[in-house]
Amino acid sequence: MALWISDKAVCQEFTYRKIDNGAFDVGEKLKFKVYYQSFITGKVNAGTATLEVENTARQFHHRKVYHIIGNGKSNPAFDMFFKVRDRFESYMDKDALIPHLFIRRTREGGYIRDDDVYFYHKEGLAKSSRTTKPITPNIQDIISAVYYMRTINFDDAAVGQNYSIDFFLDDSAYVSVVQFVGREIVETELGIFRCLTFKPMVATGEVFSNPYPMKLWVTDDQNKLPVLAKSEVIVGSVVMELTGFSGLRNPLESKVK
Repeated sequence: MALWISDKAVCQEFTYRKIDNGAFDVGEKLKFKVYYQSFITGKVNAGTATLEVENTARQFHHRKVYHIIGNGKSNPAFDMFFKVRDRFESYMDKDALIPHLFIRRTREGGYIRDDDVYFYHKEGLAKSSRTTKPITPNIQDIISAVYYMRTINFDDAAVGQNYSIDFFLDDSAYVSVVQFVGREIVETELGIFRCLTFKPMVATGEVFSNPYPMKLWVTDDQNKLPVLAKSEVIVGSVVMELTGFSGLRNPLESKVK
C-alpha cells in the first residue's frame, strides 16, 4: 500500500527544480469513458471524465502555473445507483511541475469532501482547509502527479523498475510507487497504439486485495497519453478509456492505425 510519510518529516532548504516538459502544454484536453465490466453484467457504461490544461494569469510566489482541471461524473442512468460529481484542480508550477494549490470538490453517493490545499514548498508546509502539515520536497497532488510522470523519459526503463513519487491527499503525505511492466500493443475505440504499461501502487482494503490491482497504458511517444486504465475489484473491473483528445503538444506517433 502507499506508505504514509510521518508528520515529523522536515524539508531541507528548498530550491525550485527545473523539469524539461516536452509532453503537454496549455490547450490539451482529454476525454474518457468509465465503465464497469464483469462476467455477470458485461460492460456497463458508468460515466465520463475529462482532463484539461488551461492557461491562467494567476501566479503563486511570482511563479507561472498551469491550471489543470479534472472532472468526473456518472451517467444519468447510473446516478440512481451511485451518483458521482467530482472536480479536481491543480495550479501546477510551469518549471518545477509541482502544485501550489490543489482544489477538491467530491460528491460520490452520500460522501462529500471539499478541500483547498496551499503548498508552501520553501517552508516545507501544506495548509489545507483543516490543518497545516509538513511536506517533503517536490511533493505532488494527485492531479499534478499524473502530469509530472508524463515528462519522465522511460526509453531505458527496465521491466520491473519502480518510480517513487510523494503526494499529499486528505491531510496526509504519502509515498507511492509506479512499476514499469513493459511495452504492449493496445486496441481502443480510438485505434491501436504502442504503449508503455505501468502498475501504480494503491492502498489495499475492502475493494482492492493487492497493492498493484491497476494497470495503466500510456502512449509510447513524447505525449505519453493515458489511453487505458483498468482496476481489478472484488467482482469484475473498472475501466477508464480515452475517447477523445485535442491540443496535443506532439504528433501521436505511437498510433499504429
